[in-house]
Amino acid sequence: MYQNPPVLILGIETSCDETGVALYDAAAGRLLGHVVHSQVEMHQAYGGVVPELASRDHVRRLVPLARGLLARTGREVAELGAIAYTQGPGLVGALLVGASFAHALAAALGVPAIGIHHLEGHLLSPLLSSRRPVFPFVALLVSGGHTQLMRVAGVGRYELLGETQDDAAGEAFDKTATLLGLGYPGGPALSKLAEHGHAGRHRLPRPMIASGDLEFSFSGLKTAVLLLVKGADPNEQFRADVARAFQDAIVEVLVAKCALAMERTGLTQLVVAGGVGANRPLRAALDARGKSQGFDVIYPEPELCTDNGAMIALAAALRLQAGLAVGNAHGFTVRPRWDLAAAG
Repeated sequence: MYQNPPVLILGIETSCDETGVALYDAAAGRLLGHVVHSQVEMHQAYGGVVPELASRDHVRRLVPLARGLLARTGREVAELGAIAYTQGPGLVGALLVGASFAHALAAALGVPAIGIHHLEGHLLSPLLSSRRPVFPFVALLVSGGHTQLMRVAGVGRYELLGETQDDAAGEAFDKTATLLGLGYPGGPALSKLAEHGHAGRHRLPRPMIASGDLEFSFSGLKTAVLLLVKGADPNEQFRADVARAFQDAIVEVLVAKCALAMERTGLTQLVVAGGVGANRPLRAALDARGKSQGFDVIYPEPELCTDNGAMIALAAALRLQAGLAVGNAHGFTVRPRWDLAAAG
């Protein structure tokens, strides 16, 4: 249907509470620009993401963001050669906003609309950084909804090594923040509070750290925090000490599992992606472990750790180059639940 390979790709991300739009030049292999609108302020009053409000805000933001980005980069809509969008996983209503916009625009321009797996975008996002990994590598996907270790042999070639059996790391951060009386989003607030905590003041469990496999579990850690704070005097120093103990436990488990994955695969590059990957104590601990064990740790820039359209446009470009992407401008569906290993 489409005779010429796309050069300019518009990337759209609307899986949850951020509206991301990006322009990627596939011929030059570079990101021309991207913009993200966060809905954090809107959802704060409710203590978490309200799906209906998220969807409506994507509707309001998407077209103005796309127009503004095209104007800022000096490009015209007629130059677009493909429209990439997050097909899943995510909130179904939010996904439908991005998908419907992408397919309508693609149909109008006669170009392919390419559905991308949200986690594949995160996994490949370090390829946008100044320090880029080389296939194969191990990837730690760690965010509010996912904690997984993957072996990445190439674009579309993913092997699941291990994942959380209950709460994701970012989810545990948010829930523990709520127990400590912190606002939404809880993860960044908890990390900031932990900076004032004393190491070793409280000892929390390290779930599954000695299980001998690459699986994770964080719900028990959250329960341990609940028991610790129940009936205690919640003064500021106590809360800071608990936050520090919680963060130390999460970091220790993540580092131990990553180190084991590197040992078992024999690979020398670890890619860390997803929102929790921006956590500074985690980065410091992984860097130290990598130095002592002989593997290199690569991160996307902090602005690319959260949800964004740049990673979606990049994933589409790489899939097109590998002959894996199929454009369809006539009909579409979204996939709120989607196994990454089955997305190759």
